Amino acid sequence: MMPENSSVTEFILAGLTNQPQLQMPLFFLFLGFYVVTVAGNLGLITLIGLNCNLHTPMYFFLYNLSFIDFCYSTVITPKMLMSFVSKKNIISYAGCMTQLFFFLFFVISESFVLSAMAYDRYVAICNPLVYTATISPQACLLLLLGVYVMGFAGAMAHTACMVRLTFCANRLVDHYMCDILPLLERSCTSTYVNELVVFVIVGIDIGVPTVTIFISYALILSSILRIRSTEGRSKAFSTCSSHVIAVSLFFGSGAFMYLKPPYLLPMNQGKVSSLFYTIVVPMLNPLIYSLRNKDVKAALKKTLSRKSLS
Repeated sequence: MMPENSSVTEFILAGLTNQPQLQMPLFFLFLGFYVVTVAGNLGLITLIGLNCNLHTPMYFFLYNLSFIDFCYSTVITPKMLMSFVSKKNIISYAGCMTQLFFFLFFVISESFVLSAMAYDRYVAICNPLVYTATISPQACLLLLLGVYVMGFAGAMAHTACMVRLTFCANRLVDHYMCDILPLLERSCTSTYVNELVVFVIVGIDIGVPTVTIFISYALILSSILRIRSTEGRSKAFSTCSSHVIAVSLFFGSGAFMYLKPPYLLPMNQGKVSSLFYTIVVPMLNPLIYSLRNKDVKAALKKTLSRKSLS
């Protein structure tokens, strides 16, 4: 992965802050976040796998969302934690490009799996009579294949454009991970193509899921308002509320980071914005879906009671 025209064999990640007194408190804070993220997502994966009543399309997509959250948090957080305890947080060129690829693969996949979940809720609420036929196991697998194909295509396009650049003597990347925008700042050749690819691909990866989700929830809202019983409306709203919260957090922070011109968003503020979709969102998603979901809470009680009896 090392291009012949680059003199850089490694990068130095600046980390989240350069203030020594904040290093250890932040290390333990983000270590705690990571432990909660791993426990929450692996716990939700295990819970869905063990309970037959959760083997439905909705929880199939939630299973994959938890898997994606666990993976891309693991791609980012351990290296970030090293920046708090090491004097020089060095990452090789190949390691940097690998981290960039897998981060982009999982984060793009998450945006499309969230849109697949919105489509699933639309069919369940607006067309319940054809739900089983429309969201069949085959349809779920095809949707999931599309999710990962889009993730792979986006990650490959960004990484291939990054590899073609020449990086000069200044190896310091002003970030806690190998992300697109801070790496472009270290290039000593034209980044016009890269910036164009960022706006086009990020526009697609945020725009297409956002439009899908917006249309799905507009139709869902219209359908809910036609429900006469208060209990029916409440059940429909509770079914969708967790997903709406997760979507708002993820797409809001992602769009704020990538779709604003750099002069409107200094890199220090960009790092704070990145924290939301790389650290906070993967931690909150299992909490949002478990604490606000009656089926998940019932399955958890059933699993715990089964273990206590055994």
